[in-house]
Amino acid sequence: MFSKDETLRREPLIKKEGLKGGGYYVEYRTDDARLTIEVMKAAVEKGATALNYSKVEDLLYANGRIVGVIVNDQLSGENYEVYAKKIINATGPWVDNIREKDGSKKGKSLILSKGVHVVIDQSRFPLKQAVYFDTPDKRMVFAIPRNGKAYVGTTDTFYDEDKADPKMTQADMHYLINAINYMFPEVKAKPEDVESSWAGIRPLIHEEGKGPSEISRKDEVWESDSGLITIAGGKLTGYRKMAETIVDLVAGKFEAEEGRKLKPSQTKHLPISGGDIGGSEKFPQFVEAASQQGIKVGFSKEEAKHIAAFYGSNSAIVFDLVSQKKAAAEKFSIPLVTFAKLAYGIEHELIATPVDFYFRRTGDLLFDIASVHETRAAVSGYMAEQFNWADAEKERYEAELDKEINMATTPVV
Repeated sequence: MFSKDETLRREPLIKKEGLKGGGYYVEYRTDDARLTIEVMKAAVEKGATALNYSKVEDLLYANGRIVGVIVNDQLSGENYEVYAKKIINATGPWVDNIREKDGSKKGKSLILSKGVHVVIDQSRFPLKQAVYFDTPDKRMVFAIPRNGKAYVGTTDTFYDEDKADPKMTQADMHYLINAINYMFPEVKAKPEDVESSWAGIRPLIHEEGKGPSEISRKDEVWESDSGLITIAGGKLTGYRKMAETIVDLVAGKFEAEEGRKLKPSQTKHLPISGGDIGGSEKFPQFVEAASQQGIKVGFSKEEAKHIAAFYGSNSAIVFDLVSQKKAAAEKFSIPLVTFAKLAYGIEHELIATPVDFYFRRTGDLLFDIASVHETRAAVSGYMAEQFNWADAEKERYEAELDKEINMATTPVV
C-alpha cells in the first residue's frame, strides 16, 4: 500500500481531493485479437486445422446425433460440410443462436453486455501508470498507457442489437470522458480528444434481477440431447481453464464411448505461438537479443525491439521474411515495420483484407490511426497484387476499411 504522496509520485494526474493512498498490485494487459490469433497458431502447430472467414450456417445430424456443421466461406460464398465426432459450441455471444439451430435452447440462456473503450493521445492524457478507479456511479474502470496513447474502459450496459457490429454511442463516450475527468480533473478531456474507440460484447449467463455489472462471469457447460456441447459465460482471463474443462470432458467421453485413452489437457504447460522466450522474467533480455537480427536486416534499434516484443519468438520468422521481400516494401513505399507485419500476416496469419491487417492483427486502427491513413493506399496496393484482386474487389475492401475507421472514430446517437 502507498501513501498519498507516493501514489501521486507514481501518477501525478490522480485527483488529490479525498485521496488517502493507493494500492499497488500486479495486473496483466493484453491485446485480445493478438492473443486469439497466437492461440490459434499454437493449435495449428499442434495439428489443428483452422478455418478463417468460415461461418456456421447449419448443423448436420445422423440418427438424432450431431455429427458436423455446414460452413459458408465468407470470401467465396461456397458452402462446405465439416464432420467431427464431437461438436463444441464455443461461440461466445452466438452460443444461443447455435442452440436454437440445435433445438436445445431451454433453461439457462445468455444476456449480453456491451463494453466500450476510448483511446486518447498521451499528449492530452499523459498517463504514467495504469490506474483502476471508481466512477461517479461506483463502477470500476481502467486507464492504461500503451505506446504513446492512453485507453480507458470499460462501460457495462445490456445489449440486444447486432452482435457482429457493436458501436460506441454518444452516451458511452461521454460516460468515459466524465470518468476520466472525475479521477483526473487536470486532464479536462473533451469528446474531440477521442482518437478511436472499440466496443465488444460480454456473453453473460442470465441472472434474474441483476444489473450487467452484478452478473457473475462464471462459465458453465451444457450438453444437449443431440450431443452438442456448449460452453457459455466466462471471461478472457480464464480462457485456458475453460479450454481445459472442455478438452478433459471430451477426452473422458472418448474413453467411455470408444475405449480411447487420451491425455488430459496440456494447456497449463503450453506457451502460445511466439511465447518461447524463456518466461516473462527473461522477456527484456529476449527482446534485446532478438532485435539484433532485425537491425542487421535494416530496422532501427527501436523498430527491431518493437517487432521482437510484438511477435516474441516468431520475430525471427518476421525478420527472415523482410530480408527476402525488402524490395517489395520499397516498390510500394511501405514503411518497413508496416511491411514486416503485413508480409508476415499474409503468409502466417491468414490476413485476407485491409481490415484484417489494421484492426484484427496489428490494432493500428485503434492505437495508431494516423499511420492507417498514411499507409492504407500502399497496403491495399500490395495486397491487391498478392491476391490478384480485380479493381471492384479492391474497392470493396477499401470501403470496408472506411466503414471500420468511421465506426472507431464516430459515435452513434
